[in-house]
Amino acid sequence: MKFPFQRIGGFLGAVCLALSLSACVTNEEQGHPEGWEEITPKPVPSIEALVPKDIKDRGVLTAGTNPPFAPFEFRDSSHTIIGVEMDLMHAAAATMGLKFQPKEQDFSLILPSLSAGSIDVGASGFTDTEERRENYDFVDFLYAGVQWGQQTGDDISREDPCGLSIAVQRTTVSETDDVRPLSEQCVEEGKEPIEVLSYDTSDAAATALVLGRADAFSADSPVLAWAVERADGKIEPTGEIFDAAPYGFAVPKDSKLGPALAAALQYLIDNGDYQKILAQWGIEEGLVDAALINEEPVNN
Repeated sequence: MKFPFQRIGGFLGAVCLALSLSACVTNEEQGHPEGWEEITPKPVPSIEALVPKDIKDRGVLTAGTNPPFAPFEFRDSSHTIIGVEMDLMHAAAATMGLKFQPKEQDFSLILPSLSAGSIDVGASGFTDTEERRENYDFVDFLYAGVQWGQQTGDDISREDPCGLSIAVQRTTVSETDDVRPLSEQCVEEGKEPIEVLSYDTSDAAATALVLGRADAFSADSPVLAWAVERADGKIEPTGEIFDAAPYGFAVPKDSKLGPALAAALQYLIDNGDYQKILAQWGIEEGLVDAALINEEPVNN
């Protein structure tokens, strides 16, 4: 669940350079998961017919995105933006008879760019919220919650957080809605506050846990799963996923692109490509059974 954040600081990057790769969890200098393959469906005429004329004439679907936020979007060693959202958008665009073009932007500028018409879609780990729905529609593609990670073999519990050091990505809901309110509750109860270790990216926060600088790591569940997969057995989830909410592709309010994109997603769900794309990135929980706009089923 992503909100504006700034770029990674230098300390942990220097530590990662000094240690083996297994000591770090990084969103950079890596490629697709093992066994990954690009999924490019053929255009579907009935879905092509739903695409707004200006986009159809252009032949390209542009999406604002803000890497790194693995596994949703990040740059590989050749600086190409990859990730599960990029794969879903590529497949959906192909279904609509379009090419897909990601455009890197500051996260805070993506929705304004959508309003200005300089991009077609926002694809950057957007949580579909009531506040955002006032100005945008969201084609929901995944439900994800918050979950904690710990060093393998530790016994860390979110039910007993006081006095712990918790790593988070700065200004995500893990910081603003999870860890800081828990710390305030600790203080109100006369206990030690949580030491909140805020990092500019999720990989930096996960690396802090791997290196023992933090007792736990709070993150969106797919982000934690990605970190666990790449931490060489050094970290593991602890506790259940909570506060589940939908991730969605943002489109202008009441735009005809919303139903077109939802129809493309429904096609990917029906033919199994949607499930294959998410599975390639290690995401097997929180999948939607049908295309949704603002959490409502779509009838095309």
